[in-house]
Amino acid sequence: MLDDQRRSSRATPFLLPMQRAGDMSMVKLDNNGRIIFFLLLGLLWSACWSCKPCHASDPVDSAEVELAIERAADYLLRSVNEDGSFVYRINMNPTVDVTPGYNVLRHAGGIYALSMVCEVSSNGFVRPALARSVSFLREHTFEPVPKMDDCLAVWSKPERVGVPQLQAKLGGTGLGLVAVISAKPFIPDPVPLSELQQMGQFLINMQKRDGSFYSKYIPSKWRPKDDRWVSLYYPGEAALGLLMLYEQDPNPQWLAGAEKALSYLARQRQGQQDIPADHWALLATGRLAAIRARQSRAPLEEIYLDHAIQVCETILSEQIVDTNRPTLVGGFSGQGLVTPSATRLEGLLSLHQALPREHPLRDRIETAAHLGIAFLLRAQVKEGVYGGAFPRAVIKLPLDAEGSDSFNQRVTEIRVDYVQHALSAMIQYRRCCR
Repeated sequence: MLDDQRRSSRATPFLLPMQRAGDMSMVKLDNNGRIIFFLLLGLLWSACWSCKPCHASDPVDSAEVELAIERAADYLLRSVNEDGSFVYRINMNPTVDVTPGYNVLRHAGGIYALSMVCEVSSNGFVRPALARSVSFLREHTFEPVPKMDDCLAVWSKPERVGVPQLQAKLGGTGLGLVAVISAKPFIPDPVPLSELQQMGQFLINMQKRDGSFYSKYIPSKWRPKDDRWVSLYYPGEAALGLLMLYEQDPNPQWLAGAEKALSYLARQRQGQQDIPADHWALLATGRLAAIRARQSRAPLEEIYLDHAIQVCETILSEQIVDTNRPTLVGGFSGQGLVTPSATRLEGLLSLHQALPREHPLRDRIETAAHLGIAFLLRAQVKEGVYGGAFPRAVIKLPLDAEGSDSFNQRVTEIRVDYVQHALSAMIQYRRCCR
């Protein structure tokens, strides 16, 4: 368990530094101030990369993982505002203007990560913050669906998230289910089962006969179900939400809907070489395997397992192991992006739990996880007002590279999902590879 008593030299929960430090983006510095800032930022950056890269076969020291989880949990906890929203985005470089905005799906992801923290932490501040974040999601985004009886969806509203028109995204309701079900054991006023069922019914109503989904529901359109834009991640998010709902309410339609979604993805990708790194599908497959094991102790059907292995092989092939690029070793992005590495680790570790113990892929996943977690630990900000957070990237692009100006300004950006995914991956690693 993470121990609150070890926090004496680190940030105090509910200090909410981002609410104060976030305003730094508006500070105007003179030349001396800029010089001092960049010197301090350089020292901070070098501190972030002070951890030694681990050898490919070496597990990451469990004490280092525990400390990194604690730091990240502290940061995410401090980023929960009094109204339950998260401090969505800041930049450690105060000379960079931060684009305003909010994303409901990433809010749900933050709830999911805080719920995972509750499983491993005795910190008494986590559950009240989790309860506030669930209340915010429920009060500001849960609403009935026009022209759909007994359905509830998570809505993206123009006035809050900047979308051009009111819409319910498939992934929003899928992740909404994942979030509030994950939080249920840890909060005093969980979302009632009747609302979870109405959310599940919305997902079922958005599913086509072949198992695919409409991505959005836009009430202002003549045909509200909209599939002109297709999200890579929404089907896996919806499948995971339905599987978690099935664990709460064993209605066969929830399980059938998830199975149809994963079967569709498997059929669509069968025989393809360029498979997207769909970590949400891997998380859903891992959940389905756990359900199968509890119900009948039967192994996962080949169609689901083969698809998951196919995605896993793609992810493993992307990992950087070239020691000539030591800063990037263990990551999955040639640009040094942190979150794509974290999400891939989430998917790999979920599949690791679903595979039979004798399956040869388990050892390869463990090796990749050791490297990947070491990369995340090196990327984490270790101390200061942003201690525990994860930046968007760990390197800057060459100045002559296309898009370098915009990319390099965002290298020092911190967003709630950057922290959430890294935290979730580290907690999964703690479970699987200790």
